[in-house]
Amino acid sequence: MESWVGHEVPRLPGRGGPLTLFDSARCGVHPSQPDGTATMYVCGITPYDATHLGHAATMITFDLVQRMWRDAGLTVRYVQNVTDIDDPLLERAERDSEDWVVLAMRETALFREDMEALRIIPPEHYVGAVESIPDIAEKVLVLLKDGAAYRLEDGTGDIYFDISAAPRFGYESNLSREQMLTFFAERGGDPERPGKRDALDPLLWRGARESEPSWPGGDLGPGRPGWHIECAVIALNLLGDQIAVQGGGNDLIFPHHECSAAHAERLTGRTPFAGHYVHAGMIGLDGEKMSKSKGNLVFVSRLRADKVDPMAVRLALLAAHYRTDRAWTDDLLAASSARLDRWRRAATAPAGPSGAALLAGVRDRLADDLDSPGALAVADEWADRVLAGAGDDPAAPTLFADTVDALLGIRL
Repeated sequence: MESWVGHEVPRLPGRGGPLTLFDSARCGVHPSQPDGTATMYVCGITPYDATHLGHAATMITFDLVQRMWRDAGLTVRYVQNVTDIDDPLLERAERDSEDWVVLAMRETALFREDMEALRIIPPEHYVGAVESIPDIAEKVLVLLKDGAAYRLEDGTGDIYFDISAAPRFGYESNLSREQMLTFFAERGGDPERPGKRDALDPLLWRGARESEPSWPGGDLGPGRPGWHIECAVIALNLLGDQIAVQGGGNDLIFPHHECSAAHAERLTGRTPFAGHYVHAGMIGLDGEKMSKSKGNLVFVSRLRADKVDPMAVRLALLAAHYRTDRAWTDDLLAASSARLDRWRRAATAPAGPSGAALLAGVRDRLADDLDSPGALAVADEWADRVLAGAGDDPAAPTLFADTVDALLGIRL
């Protein structure tokens, strides 16, 4: 599957320092210490609707990670998936009397356009679930032969992962069993399914149904993969047995990231699967989480169609810390549009205060668990001083523009 088109990122003088990130498994901020090459896997969209601001906020978060690693001189290997076959996609296609393949292709194409507009650096590999099915089936068979998976005895051909094969199951999310059961039921799991060994056992392979698409599974029989094993296999195939960061929204902590890590660790025998499990907060509207199920979405493509500058959208989503659940409001967008205008005027000034101090300040704030509000405040202070006539460094405005472009992804 093709990714979106990238853009040139300015090279900044010097080199950024090490990046610290909050790890959900350890419940604290720790240095991310990739050795030369930094590996990151971020869970992408299920393409049954357009990109909303929750998607955008998550992708911007991990774009900042990539930018900071690159600024520190690291080589970045970044993989993102597209879940282009899953129940929500099939349900939406049936509701709208549309071919599910056409729906997935259209919404994936729109997602690419939105990512380009928001200046998200593209992943090295952008991979669909459908194209990965042969590899996924192979790994499910490994788990089955290893005794870590089992077939239901109801004739469906469904295969489940036995969570007893993952002794550390729950270490990433740090949830009680009762909390796991609640989230499992709410987020695509089937705790009440008869015949399972444990209510929390996740689906690895869904046997073919007459009304659903399916693929050859070799010794598994025809069917299609479960959600969690998809990400585990794609990450293992392209990034190796262990990665620096597994990322996504905080609604993926359980069951998705917990289960995909359990699958990967059982397949490789190595733990933890990720050095950091990093999760972005949710974007809300009118007091509720923005989600497709609630129908309270603000789409990036709709904002673009309304001539809203994508850089103002990006600034609005950077205005609060990535880990916080936060609200989208008209006032937030208006304030971000005004900030963008101030920055653009400052970047065209004939001179300004020290650009080196500005760069150091932005680097310092972002290195501390992506403190984007702090980085914006550093840039605001510099821009306000320029607009007040302070400073005599003729190179500073250009360095200001390059800094906010390279590190924050804001093109002035």
